[in-house]
Amino acid sequence: MPQTPSGGAGHGTAATDSGLMSIGTVLNVLRHEFPEVTISKIRFLESEGLVEPQRTPSGYRKFSAHDVERLGHVLRMQRDHYLPLKVIREHLEAMERGEAVQLPALSRHHDGNPVPESSEAPRVARIGRQELLAAAGVEEQELREWESYGLVTPLEDGVYDAETLTVAALVAELGRFGLEPRHLRVMKAAADREAGLVEQVVAPLKRHRNPQTRAHAEARTKELAGLAVKLHAALVQTALGVRLP
Repeated sequence: MPQTPSGGAGHGTAATDSGLMSIGTVLNVLRHEFPEVTISKIRFLESEGLVEPQRTPSGYRKFSAHDVERLGHVLRMQRDHYLPLKVIREHLEAMERGEAVQLPALSRHHDGNPVPESSEAPRVARIGRQELLAAAGVEEQELREWESYGLVTPLEDGVYDAETLTVAALVAELGRFGLEPRHLRVMKAAADREAGLVEQVVAPLKRHRNPQTRAHAEARTKELAGLAVKLHAALVQTALGVRLP
């Protein structure tokens, strides 16, 4: 007769799982400090080898406390020090070897946001074209096609903001399922309409004479954008009859 597993064995399994978190839980933890982080962003950082969560037999990601701490370091270095992923990876490896890591010195902009002392760099992280190509794993011709459909747009000086990395990675991943840039125009059009709706709501705040009210417009924009993204995801899942992990 097969024997029932002992209480000790069962307890060991529970203890192994108890310290692990789903990607949704990780998202909620990180959003306290990084309100703009998304599941797509976490998946992209995983694809870049910056974090390696465990997988359940059914394929679900399970993150340890160390994974979450590592993600925090990555997001912080992007946000506060404008570092590209290659440099961040090198810093993380040095930290895990116990070496001291010297990050770029920061001063404070007049609006309270940190900026590099020795540079007039923009407030958001930026990456070059070659780095974007390498991160997305695509060729120049593919990137030009994405740009022609408005899926990816460079800034005025020809570089890209950090969020473009997420867009590029997702476009490339969808391409592996046979979805071409021309197929994704509907998603871009929907995103533009949603952004326009948010802009319409916050426009009166941006035009207000009170500087504090105008500053509040940015926070309100982020809040509305987050709600719009959640609603869009929920509507797509409902329409398909699926629930994403």
